[in-house]
Amino acid sequence: MTGLAFPKTDLFYLGWISLIPLIYLLLKLNPALSFVLGLLAGSFFYAVLLYWIPAVPMHYGGLSLGLSILIYILLTLLLALFWGFFALTASFCSRYMRKLTFLVIPLLWVSLEFITTHLFTGFPWGLLGASQYKNIPFIQLSSITGVYGLSFVMVLFQSLIVFAATSKKKLVILSLSLLIVPVFHFSGFLALKEAAPSEETFTAALIQGNTSSSTDFSAQPFEKTYEMFQKHIHLSHMAYENGAELIIWPELSVPLCFSCQFQPYIDFSEQLAHFSQETGCTLLLGTSEMAYALDGPLFYNAAVCLSPDRSLSYYYKQHLVPFGEYTPYKKVFSFISKFTHAIGELTPGRQHSLHEFKDIPFGSPICYEIIFPSLVRKFSKMGAEFLVTITNDGWYGTSAAPYQHFSLAVLRAVENRKYLLRSATTGISGAVDPYGRIISKSELNTQTFINIEITPNQSLTFYSKYGDILPYAGLTLSLVFLILSVIRRSNERKTEPKAKKNHS
Repeated sequence: MTGLAFPKTDLFYLGWISLIPLIYLLLKLNPALSFVLGLLAGSFFYAVLLYWIPAVPMHYGGLSLGLSILIYILLTLLLALFWGFFALTASFCSRYMRKLTFLVIPLLWVSLEFITTHLFTGFPWGLLGASQYKNIPFIQLSSITGVYGLSFVMVLFQSLIVFAATSKKKLVILSLSLLIVPVFHFSGFLALKEAAPSEETFTAALIQGNTSSSTDFSAQPFEKTYEMFQKHIHLSHMAYENGAELIIWPELSVPLCFSCQFQPYIDFSEQLAHFSQETGCTLLLGTSEMAYALDGPLFYNAAVCLSPDRSLSYYYKQHLVPFGEYTPYKKVFSFISKFTHAIGELTPGRQHSLHEFKDIPFGSPICYEIIFPSLVRKFSKMGAEFLVTITNDGWYGTSAAPYQHFSLAVLRAVENRKYLLRSATTGISGAVDPYGRIISKSELNTQTFINIEITPNQSLTFYSKYGDILPYAGLTLSLVFLILSVIRRSNERKTEPKAKKNHS
């Protein structure tokens, strides 16, 4: 049920009830059985959510069906461990913190979501609150708490329902739980009525050239690559003729490199500079940049901003895709590079940096980075007045993956109260306003451009300023509850022999 709350099915209301059976059973079973139950539930959740995983190593990595399915199973089991540990700790603490069970459970859930986001390389794909991206009034809360606050409220609601069923004060607790939904939705309605920022608007364009992810630029004839480049130039001209001042190309849709001093990169760079000077448009481009180090060349996945005066600004992708753009923990996983051609080629950037369009600063998280709330928040805190993300989701075809990826961009827009523009090679390209409303978006596998009028915003949300206060508080309180539970368990064990002795 939880998996179905996410795209493509988008049955987001299921996220408000799907954990009730699990929470109910955790209060009945011992911690060991609860761990197994949580692991099982988490495995089903990730199996539903990430059903599209096997197709990627099969189609692009050349792996067999059996090996691809094995990777899929291992990944779902690994991610499901977080559900397992949630179930284990929730079951244990509920035995010794009975009156606070309704609060302990959502705090533990948010803590485990936060750990999922940061542990090892982090993978915050499937955080419960993200399922609500279409629930516009409710997601306004994320401008204060981030996506974790949405998860907290949803799990709190469900834990109160279960607590009411097992408590003597059923009516009072049930009434309290049912109040949660209208209260947080009504506060969201009030936020939506806030006055829009008064800064001047401008028109941006998103270019979607529909370049297939299977395109091998090094193997295909140069004429074919040049044709792809000209297609993007043509779309850019059309966007300019329709009023675009800032034009955004997707991530690595054509081979571009401003730091490379050999053909065809020089020709492409010159044509782009000429287009920018001729039209007065600023271009944001997905490129592959190169730098030299003592041990050889370094390659970066970059977003480069080209201004009409030929000045360039660079942002290098910091959070690379594990096993796609680099090999994490190489001593352990070096054997995997034999199966994936891209591994080990890219170097992560080391810092956030902003671009400027007509003296308006903006941030450009690249592809996978948009799923990390704290990473995107830093662009806003540095002074970005709007956000742009460039991506390549062509690897996933027409599966749920592009829709799931796009939905996460909606949450980042609300968290920071910034317009967010998204340009994708094959789709979904689109724009989201500061309140999470999708202004415009493209279809998958189409060649198109989208012009959008947007308003920069200098103000910072509470989340942009202060970050992940809620999950840190959740981690702290969860640790306190866990320690108190251990102490109470120890005290109970000490009193048991005395009670037996007195009874005898």
